[in-house]
Amino acid sequence: MAIIDVKAEISGNIWKIEAAIGDMLAEDEAIAILESMKMEIPIIAPEDGKLVEILVAEGDTVADGDIIARIEV
Repeated sequence: MAIIDVKAEISGNIWKIEAAIGDMLAEDEAIAILESMKMEIPIIAPEDGKLVEILVAEGDTVADGDIIARIEV
């Protein structure tokens, strides 16, 4: 099994965590919602897998390229 890092594609604040550790995610399923410039941007799973780690909490500020979560595929 491989671990994939899921990264923020834009700077902003984590508005809502949509998934929990241990969840089986489908490709393109939302892990969290990022708020940036009054827009809500989903951070999605790049492929099917199990969510094994969430590295942010609601309200955290993230920068472009920060690792948000890790998925086991």
